[in-house]
Amino acid sequence: MGDLSSSQWYLKDPTLDKVPGVGATRVYDEILKTLTPQPVVVAVIDSGIDTAHVDLKPMLWTNPKEIPNNGIDDDKNGYVDDVHGWNFLGGADGRNVNAETLEMTRIVAAGRKRFKGKTAATVKPTERADFALYTKAEKAYSARLKEETERSEQVESMTGPLTMMVDNLKQALGVTTLDTTALRTIKTDDPNLRRATAGMLEMMRQTGAADTDALLKELSEGAKQERSMLDNSLNLKFNPRADIVKDNPNDVTERYYGNNDLHGPDPMHGTHVSGIIAAVRDNQLGVQGIAPNPVRIMVVRAVPDGDERDKDVANAIRYAVDNGAQIINMSFGKEFSPQRQAVEAAFKYAASKNVLLVHAAGNENANLDVTSNYPASFYINKTTVPNLLTVGASGPRDNAQLPANFSNYSKRAVDVFAPGMSIFSTLPGSKFGNESGTSMASPVTAGVAAVLKSYFPKLTAADLKRIIMQSARVHHTKVQVPGTDKMVDFSTLSVTGGVVDLYEAVRLAQKASL
Repeated sequence: MGDLSSSQWYLKDPTLDKVPGVGATRVYDEILKTLTPQPVVVAVIDSGIDTAHVDLKPMLWTNPKEIPNNGIDDDKNGYVDDVHGWNFLGGADGRNVNAETLEMTRIVAAGRKRFKGKTAATVKPTERADFALYTKAEKAYSARLKEETERSEQVESMTGPLTMMVDNLKQALGVTTLDTTALRTIKTDDPNLRRATAGMLEMMRQTGAADTDALLKELSEGAKQERSMLDNSLNLKFNPRADIVKDNPNDVTERYYGNNDLHGPDPMHGTHVSGIIAAVRDNQLGVQGIAPNPVRIMVVRAVPDGDERDKDVANAIRYAVDNGAQIINMSFGKEFSPQRQAVEAAFKYAASKNVLLVHAAGNENANLDVTSNYPASFYINKTTVPNLLTVGASGPRDNAQLPANFSNYSKRAVDVFAPGMSIFSTLPGSKFGNESGTSMASPVTAGVAAVLKSYFPKLTAADLKRIIMQSARVHHTKVQVPGTDKMVDFSTLSVTGGVVDLYEAVRLAQKASL
C-alpha cells in the first residue's frame, strides 16, 4: 500500500483501531477475502467526474450496447453516445451549464411575473399553493440577498486595505513572505501595527492560511464566491439554461435533452464522491474505494454550481435505474423543491425496480424536523421513503465533535451518520485530497451498500437500508449539537443514533443469507 491510504481514517475500525470509521479494512482482511464479489452498478448524480482519473477510469460503468463517439443512439435509449453515463446540464452543441441560480431565485423570478399585484385573497383557488410557495421564497430571497450583499461589501472593503498593510509590513521588515512566525516576532510600540498584526494572525488562525499571501488569496477567492452568489445564484435575470440546454424546464415529462460530456466545467465534487465509493483498491496507488472491483460507477451530471433542478434530478434517477444502477448516490440538496412530485415519482420508480437511494443530509447544521431540505426523507403524505437513506456527517474522534459541526441532523429525517470530515479521496487531474461535507458521508454509505449488494446479491433495496440501519454503531457520547454549544447524547441526532459500520453490516448480511 502507498503511504496515502493511511490518511483514509474512515476505513478504520471502531473496535480494532478505536477510530469511528466504518471498518472496511478489517472486514476485507477478516471476512470478505474468502468470498467472491458480484458486479454492482452505483450511479453518482453529481457535478461531473474526471473520467480519465488514474484511480477511477477502470471503475467506470460502460454501456455495453453503445458504440463510442459514432453520433448514433445505438441502444435506442434516447441518449446518444452515453458510454459511461449522461449529462442533463448540457446542450446538443456540446456546451454546458456551470453556474446556476438558486431555486428560490427561480421561484421569485417566475412569481413576480405571474402574481404581480395579487394577494393571497385575490389569487385563484388553483393558484393558492403556488402563491404560498412564491411568498415563502420571496421572504427567504430578500433575506439572503441582504446577507450576501453585506458580506460581499465587507470582503471587498477588507481586501484593499489588507493588501496595502501586508505590503507595508513586508517592506518595513524587509521580508518577501510573512508567515505566522514572522508576524509573532514583530516587536513594535506602534499600536496600529500591533493591532494589524494581531488581526492578521487571528484571520490566519481562522482560515488556516500559512502566510499572508495565502490569506489574501483566500480573501480574493471569498470575494469571487460572493460576487458569483450575487451575479449568478441570486440574479433574477440569470438563466444560462435557456441558451444552452434549450429545454422547457417546466415540462417535467421531457426526458431527452443534454449531452454526453461527463466531465463538465468543474468535476471536483463528483470526482471526490466517486473515489470514496469505488477508487481502485489494489493498484498500490492513491486511495482505496470502499467497494470491491466488480462494482462500477455510472456518471450522471445534474448538479450545477447553484441549485440542481427537480426535473434533472428526476431524469437522472430514471436514467440510472433504466440503465442498470442498483444504488444511486445523491450528494446534493436545496431548501425549495417546486416540482417535488416529479422527484417523488422517480423515487417510487426506483423503488419499483429495487434501487437504493442514498442522500446527503445537508451542511446547514440545521434540525431537519424544522428546516426543509430537498429531496426530503419523506413523501408529501409524510410516509417514509422505503428505499432512501439520508446521511449526516461524523468526524474522526468519538468525543464532543463526533457529529460534524456543519451537519444537518434529525431524530426523524436523518437515518444514520457516516464519516464526512477530512475525507481523503480522488480529485481531478489524477490528484488526491481531503474534502468535508455530508456530500462525503453519503458516498461512504453508498460504498457500504455496494459492498453488501456485491457479496450478498439477493439483498433488496429495503434489505440494504434495514441492514445498514440495524448495524450502525450507536454512540451515547455527549456531543455538541451541530452549530450550537448545546450538549446532547449523540444517539438523539438521527433515527438510528449511530455511525455506519460495514463490519457489523456484513456480519448481519451473512446471518440473513444463511
